[in-house]
Amino acid sequence: MTTKVSLADWERLRSRDVATNGITLRVFELGEQRPGTPPVVLCHGFPELAFSWRHQLFALAEAGYRVLVPDMRGYGGSSRPQDPESYDVLHLCGDLAGLLDDVGANDAVFVGHDWGANVVWHMAGLHPERVRAVAGLSVPATPRSPVAPLPVLRSRLGDDFYMLWFQEPGVADLALARDTRRTLVAREIYSAEWADRDEAETPAPPWLDEDELAYYVKTFEETGFTGGLNYYRNMDRNWALTPELADRPIAQPSLFLTGSRDPVAMFLPTDQLGDVLTDLREHVVVDGAGHWIQQERPEEVNAALLRFLGSLGLDR
Repeated sequence: MTTKVSLADWERLRSRDVATNGITLRVFELGEQRPGTPPVVLCHGFPELAFSWRHQLFALAEAGYRVLVPDMRGYGGSSRPQDPESYDVLHLCGDLAGLLDDVGANDAVFVGHDWGANVVWHMAGLHPERVRAVAGLSVPATPRSPVAPLPVLRSRLGDDFYMLWFQEPGVADLALARDTRRTLVAREIYSAEWADRDEAETPAPPWLDEDELAYYVKTFEETGFTGGLNYYRNMDRNWALTPELADRPIAQPSLFLTGSRDPVAMFLPTDQLGDVLTDLREHVVVDGAGHWIQQERPEEVNAALLRFLGSLGLDR
């Protein structure tokens, strides 16, 4: 089974533009559609690209699955609408439903990391008939808050918390774009203090070689970071738009996977996973792994995803 995929392998991969929900998604795909077997859709987070799933795309396709990996709305080769409200969760889930329509699939297994996880958890609640099963990496499914999330984060973590710093249009956008390489290799959570600091060296992390990093840098230098930041600017709007998700568990088969050193655990605990995910097949914690887990530890992530897919009894 392929676990490490080179940039050259990725660049040979076929991609196409899919018209969906009033925008265009750049979609990478591999593997043949088999009767009775839903496709697997991999959704990336911030600041990532479809490329972030390169190690999983090839491994899952080799195992017999058809795999679809979009640059999410606002990223890479996909559309980047100017209106921040175009990035609310209804639009994001609508994009994925339209992607299934494009390939003629009734439903799919959705896998998301970071913001992609948030989107696929919402997809399971808002479009349950389109979700055969769902897996989230890094960001757990949590019960719906009784109040909008941003005031809660402000009271608990202060105005310097990165999700709050991201709210003002143009501020974080410029700060992150000032040195794209530095932004993409940062080993701490973004903040105004981080943005104001000068750093002479910006080494790539051990799981990303210089060619791979250059691929990210070139793309984000072309697109900027505003599309991804707009996801954060809809957090309260997402809450207001989805009252029907209160007390509605996710009944589809599910998987949650994270790294033991993922800082997301500091503000999104997993102690209520079982209250939300009523068919949780496995909760995997990869020892020593951080936030970018599917790139850091592809062997463990691929193995967990294949176990999960195998538990579904799909006909491949």
